[in-house]
Amino acid sequence: MVLLSEPMMALVRQQRLGYVATVAADGSPNVSPKGSLTVWDNGHLIFADIDSPHTVRNLKVNPRTEVNVVDPYSRKGYRFAGKATVYHAGPLYFQALDRYKREGADVRRVRAVVLIEVLHAAPLVSPVYGAGFGEDEVRRLWEEYHTKRADKTVVDLTPPSDF
Repeated sequence: MVLLSEPMMALVRQQRLGYVATVAADGSPNVSPKGSLTVWDNGHLIFADIDSPHTVRNLKVNPRTEVNVVDPYSRKGYRFAGKATVYHAGPLYFQALDRYKREGADVRRVRAVVLIEVLHAAPLVSPVYGAGFGEDEVRRLWEEYHTKRADKTVVDLTPPSDF
């Protein structure tokens, strides 16, 4: 198990949206956004199965998973690889429901909780930083992109320097 750093845990708690990758029985990939993703402790992430039948089925057959969490404005985040365990009942399941309730979640639709033991964690950084942009500039460009234009393209984010 890898111990999660404070910045990792803070980003996961702040974003609450992670993309969970699994592998189906036929080998095909499955990536699913999880808005309930949070930190369970300094070695585990957790999410609630609200409507995740493919993700849960895949994890029961092959518990290996990767989760990506990215701040959409800074274009930085983390990737977490680990082993998932699905809980439909039992002490951990009810502790997780209690924690979600305390945080204001409606837990009536939760079918299971998925605890991920983090075995590897690494930074995830957009290639835009390789072009020499600083975080403040990247954030400004993405905030502008998301708030000011209706007919946006990715090309609009970084004007070509050779024109």
